[in-house]
Amino acid sequence: MTKRRLISTGSPFEKVAGYSRAVVQGEWCWVSGTTGYDYAAMQMPESVEAQTRNAMATITKALNEAGFHLADVVRATYYVTEASMMDVVFPIVGEYFADVRPAATMIVCGLVKPEMKIEIEVTAKRLEKD
Repeated sequence: MTKRRLISTGSPFEKVAGYSRAVVQGEWCWVSGTTGYDYAAMQMPESVEAQTRNAMATITKALNEAGFHLADVVRATYYVTEASMMDVVFPIVGEYFADVRPAATMIVCGLVKPEMKIEIEVTAKRLEKD
């Protein structure tokens, strides 16, 4: 049986809420819903553009720490607070996934804090074993 490995961003909220940024089991990696929080500045930027780029940077870092790459992503789910954000978000995530083209869904919903405009989660599957 393959051992489960937990990836953390070091955020204290992960322990409080009882979750990991990512979970690796065998050739699979599940990355938790990731908001646009800027961990370097310790703040949430105003724009959905900046939040999207921050979320993708956090996801990329978690995948890399887990031994995966964006090219391994097979599923992406985008949660936005307004449908009109689609026109801004799609070109940005397209920069990351244009060649990967994972199965994807965008959902319009409320997020847990009013300053949050986007949350992204991905699932990756490694094609070759390390």
